[in-house]
Amino acid sequence: MAMPASISLPLTSPSPRSLASIPSLRSSFCSLLQLDSIGKNSARRRSPRLSVSVTSAGLHVTEKASSLSFLERRESGFLHFVKYHGLGNDFILVDNRDSSKPRITPEQAVKLCDRNFGIGADGVIFAMPGVNGTDYTMRIFNSDGSEPEMCGNGVRCFARFIAELENLQGRHSFTVHTGAGLIIPELQDDGQVKVDMGEPILKASDVPTRLAPNADESVVKSDIEVDGVTWSVTCVSMGNPHCVTFGNKIDQNLQVDEINLAAIGPKFEHHEMFPARTNTEFVQVFSKSHLKMRVWERGAGATLACGTGACAVVVAAVLEGRAGRNCTVDLPGGPLQIEWNEQNNHVYMTGPAEVAFYGSVPLQ
Repeated sequence: MAMPASISLPLTSPSPRSLASIPSLRSSFCSLLQLDSIGKNSARRRSPRLSVSVTSAGLHVTEKASSLSFLERRESGFLHFVKYHGLGNDFILVDNRDSSKPRITPEQAVKLCDRNFGIGADGVIFAMPGVNGTDYTMRIFNSDGSEPEMCGNGVRCFARFIAELENLQGRHSFTVHTGAGLIIPELQDDGQVKVDMGEPILKASDVPTRLAPNADESVVKSDIEVDGVTWSVTCVSMGNPHCVTFGNKIDQNLQVDEINLAAIGPKFEHHEMFPARTNTEFVQVFSKSHLKMRVWERGAGATLACGTGACAVVVAAVLEGRAGRNCTVDLPGGPLQIEWNEQNNHVYMTGPAEVAFYGSVPLQ
C-alpha cells in the first residue's frame, strides 16, 4: 500500500530561485516515497501511513488515519488527487463525481503533468457521473492538453480509483462511459484489472486513416513512407487510432529496443495519412503468443505502457498471421495479457494498476 502524501505545488512554473531553495526537501520527499518500492522488505511492512507536506518552513511528516479520509477532503481552492500508474504509464486521478465539468482546465493539466515543475504524469483522469445508464464517465487530458477518446492503462487506474472511492473489496465490475464508447472493467481477486475493451475498428475511414484500404476496407500490411523509409503498417482503432508496424523495407523484423522513438514517433503521429494524428506501436515477435512493443502515444510521446496499443498490436498480429488471439505483450513497464475473443470479437486486456502517492495542489 502506498503512502498518502500531501504535496503543495502551485499551478505556475516556479522561478529558478525558488527551485534552488528546495533540493534537500525534494530529496527527502523522494526518499520517503521510495519506501513503497522496497517490495517485501521489512521496512515496508512496518511503514505507517504518512501525510507529507512541503512548506517554506521545511518538510513535515505526520501519520494519517486512512487514504479514504484523505480522498474525502473537500477544502476549497485545492485539488486533491491520487497518482496511479499502470506499468509505469502514470496518471493523476481526480474525484469529479459531483460534476460533469472537469475540475481543472487543459492548460492546468499541462502544468500538473510537467515532470520538472509539476507533479509529473502522462495525463489527468477525471472520475465523473455516468451518462446514458452507465455507472461512471471517464475523461482524460493528455500531458499536452489534448483530450483522447480513451486510454487502456488509464481505465485500469480508473477502476482501482473507483474501488478506493467506493471502498469496494474483491471482484467487481462496472460500466464506464468514455469518448470511445462503453468500457467495462472488472476488478480481479488478485488485484489485477480485466477490461472488456470492446470490438476493434478496422474500417480505414473510421480509424481514421487516409491510407488506401484493402478490399474489405481495412488497412493491413499497407505501405507508408515516413522520413524516407517505407514501413509496412496495419491500422486499428480501439476507440482511438493506432498504427502498428512489425518492420520496414530495410528491417523487416524489428528489434524494438534499437528504435529511436523520439525521432521517428512524432513523424508517424503527425503524418498526413492520419487526420486525427495516431498512436504508433513498433513490434517485435518472439512467438505466436509473445510479443514486445514500444509505443509513441499521440499527445503524450514515448510512454512505458499503452493498454489500447497492446490491444491493437495483438489485433494487427492476428490479421497479419504473426500471432494467435491470446498473447503476452511486453512493454517497457511490464507485461499485459491480451485476448481477442473469436466468439464475440471483443478484446480483453488484463494487467495491474497501482497507487504511487496521494497529494493536493492549490488551484491558482
